[in-house]
Amino acid sequence: MRKFGLFVFAAVLCCLAIPPEVFAAPEPEESHGFKALVFSKTAGFRHDSIDEGILAIQNLATAHLFEVDTSEDAGVFTDANLAQYDVVIFLNTTGDILNPDQQAAFERFIRLGKGFVGIHSATDTEYDWSFYGDLVGAYFESHPPGTTSATVVVADRKHPSTAALSERWVRTDEWYNFQSNPRGNVHVLASLDESTYSGGSMGVDHPIAWCQNFEGGRSWYTAGGHTPESFTEPEFTDHLLNGIEWAAGVIPGDCSATVDANWELVALDSETDNPIGLDVAPDGRVFFIELGGTVKIYKPESSSTVEAAQIPVFEGNEHGLLGIELDPAFETNGWVYIFHSPLFGTNQRLSRFTVVGDAIDLGTEEVLLEFPTTRSQCCHNAGSMTFDADGNLFLATGDDTNPFESSGYTPIDERAGRAPWDAQRSSGNTNDLRGKILRITPQADGSYTIPEGNLFPSDGSGGRPEIFVMGVRNPFRIAVDSETAWLYWGDVGPDAGTDSGTRGPRGYDEWNQAKAAGNYGWPYCTGDNEPYLDYDFGTSTSGSAFDCANPTNDSPNNTGELTLPASKPAWIWYPYGPSSDFPAITDGSGRTAM
Repeated sequence: MRKFGLFVFAAVLCCLAIPPEVFAAPEPEESHGFKALVFSKTAGFRHDSIDEGILAIQNLATAHLFEVDTSEDAGVFTDANLAQYDVVIFLNTTGDILNPDQQAAFERFIRLGKGFVGIHSATDTEYDWSFYGDLVGAYFESHPPGTTSATVVVADRKHPSTAALSERWVRTDEWYNFQSNPRGNVHVLASLDESTYSGGSMGVDHPIAWCQNFEGGRSWYTAGGHTPESFTEPEFTDHLLNGIEWAAGVIPGDCSATVDANWELVALDSETDNPIGLDVAPDGRVFFIELGGTVKIYKPESSSTVEAAQIPVFEGNEHGLLGIELDPAFETNGWVYIFHSPLFGTNQRLSRFTVVGDAIDLGTEEVLLEFPTTRSQCCHNAGSMTFDADGNLFLATGDDTNPFESSGYTPIDERAGRAPWDAQRSSGNTNDLRGKILRITPQADGSYTIPEGNLFPSDGSGGRPEIFVMGVRNPFRIAVDSETAWLYWGDVGPDAGTDSGTRGPRGYDEWNQAKAAGNYGWPYCTGDNEPYLDYDFGTSTSGSAFDCANPTNDSPNNTGELTLPASKPAWIWYPYGPSSDFPAITDGSGRTAM
């Protein structure tokens, strides 16, 4: 029977004419052609994971076709011997392990453009050698007893050594605290979430893996690797492999972003008057606006500023020249979008102009959109704009509501003649463009169409079709992620410093993320969907809490639907004081979500 079965199988293969290469052994990976030295000398505590670490790196070398030598002899640190290597790996080294001549040879090795990898207790090494301290990035200070599970928050999803890791990577190791925070001197790849284990002493910013370009060479460090089991974890060994390959210079990776020395603060124009927004043209010119109506252009080739236009605007109560955005095809069409408060009338206006040279031709104005606002009272007009990759223009508008007679809580004054103090007429109104983020598709003739996916149907049933997000207060800055197309914005919240049993939650600033259209709650809910109470300003009495899942707008100032879409919680929210939910956001000294 076995012979018959084999014969039938062979016959089927023949008839199917499957090429023989299907059954061939897989091709080996292309060699990166580099050579590594693993150095594991210890002059202090010796980790029992060193042998497993050496074996893991040797296996990686075999699988990925690079060469590796291992040694605990400091005598290998000579110019002649180090010249054969592209990267030196300090695997759980401890104490003073190199003499001055050997240190000097290693310094020259790095300055020749070679690489260094530090694993775990490489930071517990050579405390009196300043070059090494700068190279490794930080020195070990302490660790909690034993090993424990903790969450590693991967910050850099692009660098090859962290790109494949989970955004929140849960693993068990011995978790180091460092004598100083290396951020600013190195590029942080991942940090520890100290709320997920006990014994962390660095607070909300606890780097645990990093890299840097250093004096002509490259340095990469991971604090993992205390346990033998670390070196059999697929995610950790992939993390290690790509760190080694990056340090060896055979795969690309950017390690410059969070290094302070790579950035320079340059004042483009120190003679501005209330600058409020900007956009950068493809040729490098910076278009920026001042609230009083001036549009200026900074010209980088001459480091000079010219006035492009003076647009007449009404400036009272936070009105004025509010937003600027260049068309995605600006290089060919010269179009610029301006959101402003025209000098006469009561409307806010979105216009398109044409730039000619370094001037805006005001005679080319095309008015895309207008809506009424309250000029006699303050506040919140927003005005930030951005385009997505599909040519849709987003425009943020504020709730246009006076916040100063609501004790820092929600302004929902329904008394006659008090409409400017009632955000239900704007943010909570499906038929009003205030307190929203609009999304439209501008057309060449100066009109616009409604893209698919806005909050309400394009025929206007249920609400204004331009609305993408409703229920916002003062969305001062917006942005669209170019890869995901998700919308982000900062929303400046009300001023109450404490929760109130008669009014509701204290004030929060919010950072929000919209993957799709939605209602973000204002003026009924705030923060993590915390409801306000239905407060009667006439009788100073409180009703029940609003239902964030099923909000209704029964204000006499509402011109839209009674039933609103369910409120979505903020992505990040924080008060004036310290935040237990997001302790990294504020130290309690203030807040402004811009």
